[in-house]
Amino acid sequence: MAGLLVEEDPELAYQHAHSALRRAGRVDVVREAVALTAYATGRYAEALREIRTVRRLSGLDALRAIEADCERGLGRPERALDLAAAPPSKDMTTTDRVELALVASGARLDLGQPDAALLLLDQPLVLDVADEEMRIRVAQARVTALQAAGRTEEAEALEATIPPPEPEEDEVVFAVLHPEELAHREPATAGEHPDSPTASSTADPQRAADPREDDSTDV
Repeated sequence: MAGLLVEEDPELAYQHAHSALRRAGRVDVVREAVALTAYATGRYAEALREIRTVRRLSGLDALRAIEADCERGLGRPERALDLAAAPPSKDMTTTDRVELALVASGARLDLGQPDAALLLLDQPLVLDVADEEMRIRVAQARVTALQAAGRTEEAEALEATIPPPEPEEDEVVFAVLHPEELAHREPATAGEHPDSPTASSTADPQRAADPREDDSTDV
């Protein structure tokens, strides 16, 4: 649930992660969920503690970019740069390393160093990243750095090449009726559309009177 909700409702996702923490606090993926939801809700100090706990429990170092960004969120861009400058671990994918470069470029901007930020984004590893979403994020970061460096025309030219975000599709919910329900479904009366609010929609009058069940969530 934490993973499903982290983008839509990060605060509720955070509560779910803490519900899991109370039950399985020694499991690395649980601590990772707490770290990621704490980060998503701006609880940077807590996220840092949890990321370090994940590293201790699992031996993996795949969350360094988020760790560095938490340092930025706490107003410590120099520490973010120290994390980015450390040799990459064997656990870090190319995407993880590009993510870390993006964070480092942001830290350089925090320090008022746009030219240094651009140098980080000009690395072949960053420019040649295969993931399309990451390529867009790199381009957006370059636009920001170019603007900060006063290279407005270059920034505008690059921004014009970035595809606009795709519109979100409306969520459509379909009701599923099983064959036995259809067999016992009451026919609509004359002049009444079968899908109208007054048309009979179930063979069970008790459920029609109270269609909701207790779906409380332990958070």
